[in-house]
Amino acid sequence: MDDIDRNIVNTLQTGFPICDAPYNKVAESLGISESDLLARLQALLANGTLTRFGPLYNAEQMGGALTLAAVKIPAERFDEVTEIINAFPEVAHNYARSHELNMWFVLATETPEQQQHTINAIEQQTGLTVYNMPKLKEYFVNLRLEA
Repeated sequence: MDDIDRNIVNTLQTGFPICDAPYNKVAESLGISESDLLARLQALLANGTLTRFGPLYNAEQMGGALTLAAVKIPAERFDEVTEIINAFPEVAHNYARSHELNMWFVLATETPEQQQHTINAIEQQTGLTVYNMPKLKEYFVNLRLEA
């Protein structure tokens, strides 16, 4: 990553303009061309420096639901259960943990009712209990990672 890439990453963490030509507006603020900005973003995604580039939505404000869930998976079944859980489109991402509850994952559903339906389906397909841990209160952290 060179200084221009760092500047792109740092700048885009603080917001993205809503206008007819947002990439052009960002590029102008960075002193580069729109085509250079787009090429650099593609390169940062392709080489794994960025794993995703896109908006974050508040699912609950849109009528959906999010929850954190966990499962205790026997070590010999971990890969099998991971495949089953990852096959659900409602599973946003998951993490292996060195804990009794050794897989944690985020469920994002279009409605709150779908959340319990998905949990039930995962339990049925895996034969394991899913521990649902919905948030009680949301805190805005405003995390920025300096590139």
